[in-house]
Amino acid sequence: MVAKRISYRGKVQGVGFRYSVRQIAEGFTISGHATNQPDGTVEVFLQGDREEVEGMEKEIGVSHLAGFIREANGKEVESVPGLKGFQIQ
Repeated sequence: MVAKRISYRGKVQGVGFRYSVRQIAEGFTISGHATNQPDGTVEVFLQGDREEVEGMEKEIGVSHLAGFIREANGKEVESVPGLKGFQIQ
């Protein structure tokens, strides 16, 4: 199991970004959340098998959301035991 936090910069708040990420998550076996941050970014936390996490990260980058993203920075972090589903926060 791997966990990753990805910070997306650009026009990512107020455009349905988090909801679209949740829809993308339905196609993957992952858990996590998408959260608006005070600095205008959206943080996405993904947890699951490496292939699923990397696949979802790639899918976000090539989806219709790509036009809103100016920069994406991700890093592996500790996983959260017992986390289930994908939530919008």
